[in-house]
Amino acid sequence: MKILILTLTAVWFALVFVLGTLGAFLRPPGVPPFPILIGAAGPLIVFAALYSGSAAFRESLRTADLRLLTAIQAWRFAGIGFLALCVHGILPGLFAWPAGLGDMAIGLTAPWIMLALIRRPSFVSSRWFIAWNLFGMLDLIVALTTGALNSGFIPALAQKVTTSPMAQMPLVLIPAFFVPLLLMLHMAALMQAGRAVGRAG
Repeated sequence: MKILILTLTAVWFALVFVLGTLGAFLRPPGVPPFPILIGAAGPLIVFAALYSGSAAFRESLRTADLRLLTAIQAWRFAGIGFLALCVHGILPGLFAWPAGLGDMAIGLTAPWIMLALIRRPSFVSSRWFIAWNLFGMLDLIVALTTGALNSGFIPALAQKVTTSPMAQMPLVLIPAFFVPLLLMLHMAALMQAGRAVGRAG
């Protein structure tokens, strides 16, 4: 099952890469960014369906290495790039600041969370671990929401600078691949945390 999951993930990345290169996520000004929203929500729906219908998939999530799932989140410190693009007038501040600072907070703390899991495996059932994952999910949801709201289709929020660059390569890989992937990693971590809390109880 793990090989199948890795294969599906690779195919998913390749699909987003090709579609992004072809400009499939682009929409004219004033039109809601449905392609990106579908690109973000579609994989999460598939994830939920697999979790509900496949015992092997659920077992893979339950046995996944939490230290690795946590370490992967460290790359989100690259959210500082959103701030740089905002300063250069490429992305709007209403999107870049909350998305960038939230990602940086998760990326900066991920190594410490991983070390806590290494030193004390029971940390998985702690409130700190659960809260950290919930905050990580909230940050990604806020990023998707503010990104959509600042894409220029709402007159009251329309600005000269919009999030339209997020629909182009290579930035489109973030909302259409990395955001849903990282949400899945947080969900898998919370599933294991829930089991650990149940056992402790």
